[in-house]
Amino acid sequence: MSGSPLTGSLFALVAWLAIAALSLLPGRDAWFARRLAFPLGALTGLVLAAFGLQAAWAPVEQMTLPLGLPDLPFHLRLDGLAGFFLTLLGAVSAGVTLYANGYFRDETPNRLTLIALQYHIFLASMALVILADDAYLFMVAWETMALSSYFLVTTDHRLPAIRSAGFLYLLIAHLGAIAILLCFGVMHGGLGDYTFSALRAAELSPFWATAAFLLAFFGFGAKAGMIPLHAWLPEAHPAAPTPVSALMSGVMLKTAIYGMVRVIYDLIGGVRWEWGLLVLTVGAGTTLFGVLYALMQHDLKRLLAYHSVENIGIILLGLGMSMVFVGFGQTAAGALGLIAALYHTLNHAVFKALLFLGAGSILHLRGLRDLNDMGGLIRTMPNTAFYFLIGALAISALPPLNGFVSEWLTFQSALQAPLLEHGVVRSLLPLFAATLALAGALTAMCFVKVYGIAFLGQVRAPRRPAQVPAAGVGQDCGGAERIGMAWLAAGCFVLGLFPASFLLMLNRICVALLGRGLPEGALESSWLWLVPTSAAQASYSPVIFLAVIVAVTGLTFLLVRRFYHGRVRYAPPWDCGYPEQTARMQDTADAFGQPIRHVFGPLYLMKRHVPAPDDPAPRYSLKIEDRHWYLLYLPVARLAEYVSAKIGLLQRGRISIYLLYSFLTLIALLVFVR
Repeated sequence: MSGSPLTGSLFALVAWLAIAALSLLPGRDAWFARRLAFPLGALTGLVLAAFGLQAAWAPVEQMTLPLGLPDLPFHLRLDGLAGFFLTLLGAVSAGVTLYANGYFRDETPNRLTLIALQYHIFLASMALVILADDAYLFMVAWETMALSSYFLVTTDHRLPAIRSAGFLYLLIAHLGAIAILLCFGVMHGGLGDYTFSALRAAELSPFWATAAFLLAFFGFGAKAGMIPLHAWLPEAHPAAPTPVSALMSGVMLKTAIYGMVRVIYDLIGGVRWEWGLLVLTVGAGTTLFGVLYALMQHDLKRLLAYHSVENIGIILLGLGMSMVFVGFGQTAAGALGLIAALYHTLNHAVFKALLFLGAGSILHLRGLRDLNDMGGLIRTMPNTAFYFLIGALAISALPPLNGFVSEWLTFQSALQAPLLEHGVVRSLLPLFAATLALAGALTAMCFVKVYGIAFLGQVRAPRRPAQVPAAGVGQDCGGAERIGMAWLAAGCFVLGLFPASFLLMLNRICVALLGRGLPEGALESSWLWLVPTSAAQASYSPVIFLAVIVAVTGLTFLLVRRFYHGRVRYAPPWDCGYPEQTARMQDTADAFGQPIRHVFGPLYLMKRHVPAPDDPAPRYSLKIEDRHWYLLYLPVARLAEYVSAKIGLLQRGRISIYLLYSFLTLIALLVFVR
């Protein structure tokens, strides 16, 4: 595609805003929002992805727009890092928006108009976050992204649980925004210029650089969903409409990763290994916490939300390893860690959006979110079952799909530990890699549970049958939904089979940020082989791996047909000698996670309800709650209430007292502020 990538990206951003405005056109059936808004939005996403991909190979472009306040124009910049994230945003949003065109088709005109308006403002604000080249524009775009996503989360605002989830999300989002704003203030240091080029040129002392890093890490970490700032994520994702959940988990969390990389690697610079050790520790805790709590969930969207927490932890593991290596002067090994983190950012965006869309089809057509109410859906929803299976295999890091590649690169980064001089840090990296290995095994177990209980076996009778819409029983997703999921499923295969092509693009980003990329031996490999360091150390060919799988499977099929004379036998599964198998004999989601709950019991906050011996209808129940609510959030809330009550004593209701407060404040400013 010819033309300036920055101009083309800005055109796509304006197109999304135009679609949002046109969605408000009056009409009896909201005809534009119903028929054109989402297809045009998906097409705009593809255009943005194309320009982002072009920008990854083009020179850096900058632009100043005479908008905003008189002395604060908007500065835009498009380099390789921004181009990579624009590609992610455009490609994933295209599939999700196509799906949304079918998902929202039954909405009332008023609701559909508001959804289309907020949806496309949300997309445009994420693009503007990536293109922003000054702190002022960045914060404007960041807050617009937070507010538009809040309105989307609270689409069903009449429900108290939805309003509570939206409030929690907005609260943590603004706490993170305050930390980011303070980070920019620390980097600014009285320069008088908030452009990123000025912040990049500022020389910070080690103390202030560390302060800026901590503010950026926890500010962006609150939006990304790392522990202990993750509490909004399992609440907001189930509350939001499915396409919004897919965008938030697949794309919005990645804008936080973009901000983290941009500020820490580009604006602050001078990465220290101590920072990396903190990121590794938080990343390992986030990874294990996310997958362990995901295994205990039976609400499908809540389960996927906890897996988003887990995968943010995996990305942080890659970033932490990169910082440790760069801090010790091993830039090539640091580039490998950064590449692993960025590639997993892209991979997670694709397969997590696909999984949320699959869960949304089940919810939209069957009215089910509880795994214990599902079963046998592969027979009534074969298309959804097929695409969900691809996403499940990808998130389980099974080759030749994309999830395996980025986790394998993270392991390869950890294997560079002998290059480090610090003995303690050198011994810690394999432990963090072991954390990733454990999380990978638990993730595979979790999705065996999800797919086996939801799609296989016999159909279960829902415990709340009134929730099942009669029109949805026995139906699969429509054409628009299938195209959207097929697009993302194809992305899982392309990113898994041809990672070497993306390695070159990510290496250019590393050269721009770190001054050096991967060793020459890694870049001389063909598209068939992925070589992270050198062919003598490690290499992987997903295409050859897939060919071997196909050959072995085909040979097995031919041998079975040869020795069993081509006969196909149909027989019921073994049910321990009972004459008839019923759906109640099948394993449940709670029972599947019991072994993990037994082993990791101290990590969970379990509340059991045991019925009395004389209860005529006894029912045992077990509820798993997040310890962070009681260790962090509730104490902070009580402290805030206490401080508010004390500050409220200043409200005397007399204007003379308020004038005295103003006078004392002015005196203090004159004394302490020059």
